[in-house]
Amino acid sequence: MARIDSVCVYCGSSSGADPVFAEQSRAFGRILARSGVRLVYGGGGVGLMGEVASAVALAGGAVTGIIPGFLMSRERAFAHEAEMIVVDDMHARKRLMFERADAFVALPGGVGTLEELVEQLTWAQLGQHRKPILLANIAGFWDPFLAVIGHMRASGFIRAETPVEILTAERIEDILPRLQAAAAGIPDRQLHAADEDVADRM
Repeated sequence: MARIDSVCVYCGSSSGADPVFAEQSRAFGRILARSGVRLVYGGGGVGLMGEVASAVALAGGAVTGIIPGFLMSRERAFAHEAEMIVVDDMHARKRLMFERADAFVALPGGVGTLEELVEQLTWAQLGQHRKPILLANIAGFWDPFLAVIGHMRASGFIRAETPVEILTAERIEDILPRLQAAAAGIPDRQLHAADEDVADRM
């Protein structure tokens, strides 16, 4: 049975208007550390990115940050102990994040978070990977997005033969159990080994 050993977290480089976003991001970071699950993320030291990564590192967990060189000053690269990888551009960042992760979690965030999430959903819909994808629906943040997905289904643009399979969790403590349950039916090589052909095109 496959096990989730690393989770890629997509989230905002700002903290958002509701303090609960940062609080729950820190809580999730502590859960990852306590569970021995490596965090893979965008490498920034600010916003929710900084909150979740700092929480993992301060709790003794493993962190891999992947950041393009041009964002080093804007997103202030992570200052705690971590494996930090500097890449040339956003495409290289997303490729490595995909390769290093067994699953994907979207915390609240902006356009960049949405773009990364939708790309993973698209590749999964096209059958290019089976890694679980989950929305951390903190304070209902992702409700409008879920409504859009429902609208697309109702309008015939997401069909039964090409479903969009997305997990959700309202409680931070439910995230890892749901990812692990989803991973249970996935062959180990599909969870842990990156599809190089997919990665080359991301």
